[in-house]
Amino acid sequence: MPILDHLWIIIALPLLGAALNGLLGKNCSKPVVNSIGIGSIALAFLTAMEAVREFAQLSPEQIPWIRNYFTWITAGIFKVDFSLQVDQLTVVMLFVVTFVSLLVHIYSTGYMAHEDGYYRFFSYLNLFVFFMLTLVLASNVVLMFVGWEGVGLCSYLLVGFWFLKQSAISAGKKAFITTRIGDLGFTIGILFLFWTFHSVDFVTVFKQAAGMPVEAFGPAGVLTGISLLLFIGAVGKSAQIPLYVWLPDAMEGPTPVSALIHAATMVTAGVYMVARMNPLFSRAPFAMFIVAMIGALTAFFAATIGLVQTDIKKVLAYSTVSQLGYMFLGLGVGAYASGVFHLMTHAFFKGLLFLAAGSVIHAMGGDQEMPHMGGLRTKIPITFWCMFIATLAIAGIPGFAGFFSKDEILEAAEHSNLWFYWLGLLGAGFTSFYMFRLIFLTFFGEPRYDEHKVHVHESPYNMTVPLICLAILSTVGGWVAAPHLVGGTEYFDKFLSPVFAAYAPAQGDTVTRVLNPELLPPDYTAPSAGMDLLHALTGMPVIIALLGLLLAWWFYIKSPETPKKLAQSVRGLYTLVLHKYYIDELYNAVIVQPLLWISTNVLWHVIDEGAIDGTVNGIGRGMRESGAHVRQIQSGNARSYATWVVIGAVAVTVLMLGIWGMVR
Repeated sequence: MPILDHLWIIIALPLLGAALNGLLGKNCSKPVVNSIGIGSIALAFLTAMEAVREFAQLSPEQIPWIRNYFTWITAGIFKVDFSLQVDQLTVVMLFVVTFVSLLVHIYSTGYMAHEDGYYRFFSYLNLFVFFMLTLVLASNVVLMFVGWEGVGLCSYLLVGFWFLKQSAISAGKKAFITTRIGDLGFTIGILFLFWTFHSVDFVTVFKQAAGMPVEAFGPAGVLTGISLLLFIGAVGKSAQIPLYVWLPDAMEGPTPVSALIHAATMVTAGVYMVARMNPLFSRAPFAMFIVAMIGALTAFFAATIGLVQTDIKKVLAYSTVSQLGYMFLGLGVGAYASGVFHLMTHAFFKGLLFLAAGSVIHAMGGDQEMPHMGGLRTKIPITFWCMFIATLAIAGIPGFAGFFSKDEILEAAEHSNLWFYWLGLLGAGFTSFYMFRLIFLTFFGEPRYDEHKVHVHESPYNMTVPLICLAILSTVGGWVAAPHLVGGTEYFDKFLSPVFAAYAPAQGDTVTRVLNPELLPPDYTAPSAGMDLLHALTGMPVIIALLGLLLAWWFYIKSPETPKKLAQSVRGLYTLVLHKYYIDELYNAVIVQPLLWISTNVLWHVIDEGAIDGTVNGIGRGMRESGAHVRQIQSGNARSYATWVVIGAVAVTVLMLGIWGMVR
């Protein structure tokens, strides 16, 4: 049975696992829950890989491979099919989602072993994978939106998993409400998309868009409007300025949730959506400029906050926001393949960083504060080496995955907009500094915890094996781009090129697709293979990454008193960054509190109580008072009743005579 003809099986397996654990798991043992939860994802991974194998045998004319299973919605000319598709971009996302999800499920059997609601946790995880696979396999934007909203729901459920903890409840609500703001823009964008193209199917929309010219650099065009509305959804889901505030608070959820949803998969949904809608964005230069600008600003801004955080998960949270900014920077300057490439490598090393942080927290008995750690590298060596490899990758040290993907994005930004390039470069330097700061504070120096109270120990194999797998991918995951540095082929870019070239604007129509050699600026000269390798190894991204490493070493190993002295000398700036620029407080003062005041004093007291309740209660009160007066008629006196009968008869007679006279 060809899997490509039955793509629905890939998404049905995790849904089945979620249903079984959710409905029956409470009465099952943990091994049974594990078998259902992990088994469904393992089968989904194997099924997806079989689909990829079959996909590799298709001819170019058969791609994208689309299978329509039934008509889902019909309303006039509006028609939505439940149809799934596979192309090169889908293949990348299928591997990332299923494989990383499988590792996180295995890891969770150790990390969550002693938690209540164990079956519920795995049910939520399975449900999340179902919605994420629906999102990436959908062949139309409405079905994609179902997956989009579904992963938001699962994020709310998993962030608030410890529902007896007030901070977790608040974080879950904050994530849900903040992303709904972006989703409103996404919803309006879908409506305008259908209004413009009379279809929501990707292929149909893209074919029509291919016949449209590139719009002028301004927000007036319809493609620009649609692209910006869709991007608002991406800003919310992928935690970009100004809607990034939910993701750091989402660290209140269990660490496996942070690794899977808030690092490797869900938050990259916005990146995937923009990449998928590239035929629209490529014809809207102003929208692409906004995408690149938001990405560059977020990459820099979030990195500055990560410099001074002390909670190990909060550092990684702001790092995630920053790295997502790099992905959008790549997409915004037209380097779509580079943005997706960084999405993939980031899933490996950031997933590893969160899982390794969970291993550290597990070893520390739940303590997440780095100033309380120190000297752990000899206590938990597997965790240390895995986390060190992930740090080398995210810092962009040559040879590791992040070096290849981040370098491509910065190179593309350099040829597009120098402001974006320098923001990205500074963000890369900050990234290297705060990540090595994390390593040095956590694993080096003397222990700063009470060794009599905290019995540090390495995590069990079901937690360390996923770390080792991701460490390998964080090391070798970027090497598909290595041949390009010595004059060879950039295999990842070549693999994805059909997705981004199929409906690309004609040559010369836009200057944003800077990675296409035919569309590079006229004065650009391609370096030779040897110079390209030398430039990559000695270029500014590598130099600034090494400077960040050395500065972190000086501050936290060589001269550990320096950070305190520096913080004292720039106390105002340090306090500002430590409190995350008071953005949450600003939002609370400008948005939350005014809305609460309006809701309480206007919507509740005036409209609800005064108008609605007042009207309803007033009518009831009036009827009650009228009834009290009418009730006086029931006196029990027969002569009184006879009088009223006569009066009524006379009134009816007069009325009938009047009507008869009018008729005649």
